[in-house]
Amino acid sequence: MRMIGHLDSGVKARSFSDYLTVKGIENSVETEKDGTWAVWIHSEEELKWAKDLLNLFQQNPADPKYQVAARDAEAVREKKRKEQEAYERRVKQRRHLFRPLTGYGFGPVTFTLIFLSVVVFVILHTQERMRVITALHISNWDITDADQMSLLRGFLKRISLISGMLPEIRRGEVWRLFTPIFLHASFLHIFFNMLWLRDLGSMVEGRQSSWLLVILVAVFAASSDLAQFFVTGGGFGGMSGVVYGLVGYIWIRGKYDPGSGLYLHPTTVAMMIIWFFVCLIGFYGAVANTAHFVGLMMGMAWGFISSLRHR
Repeated sequence: MRMIGHLDSGVKARSFSDYLTVKGIENSVETEKDGTWAVWIHSEEELKWAKDLLNLFQQNPADPKYQVAARDAEAVREKKRKEQEAYERRVKQRRHLFRPLTGYGFGPVTFTLIFLSVVVFVILHTQERMRVITALHISNWDITDADQMSLLRGFLKRISLISGMLPEIRRGEVWRLFTPIFLHASFLHIFFNMLWLRDLGSMVEGRQSSWLLVILVAVFAASSDLAQFFVTGGGFGGMSGVVYGLVGYIWIRGKYDPGSGLYLHPTTVAMMIIWFFVCLIGFYGAVANTAHFVGLMMGMAWGFISSLRHR
């Protein structure tokens, strides 16, 4: 969805919305805190056309063609309602499977990530624990105590493992770049990660697309996992690197591209930054701080770069 502009009254907003509907452009209008009305279109491919139509409307909102469009729009909506009812009789809609839990609904990719995380967490409390950890860790090659005693030796070993794409990944076990995000050590660990993922992931899916969320999660997971392995070796897990990546992406993209529909309240951002430093000083125990940092930086960079073409 893209916001194409504002109108100063609800009457004008509804009139223009009707006109867009008749033109075949799916849209919606929302009231803002300052009393204006934001106009959104659902397809970015129609962005330029819709903006041109809005400019023409603002020049002469009293043009009779807009009053005519109001009558025609109701006929278009009625036709769509009938088509939708027929579709619902044949296929159970996605919203019946993914009940809206946030203002953006519960995205299917977000739901899948949470479901897999919970399933793995449950299995980790059975006799299959070690087998699952062995299968999902980024690598079962670790940095030994002897390596840790020498900074140079430990550094060289990490370089050799990562530059060789890690033994398991080189054998074709590529999933190891991503699967550590499903390993959570405690109930609180998975509980708070899943709460954040539900809101942030669903926002990206609702305002942009599920495919974009898949790409974001994959990039944030792989980069934060590799960075954490380089610093501490194996033995880490959790969705935190991805969560911080989504925080950085939504924060910066929303800041520089308000029309994207992405937004984080400054208090929310401040809370996440404070929590980052709380973990960094060791107050909460052993935490994958490198994954947090890399995820956040990658997300902020991605949000900034992706906002450039929409400014």
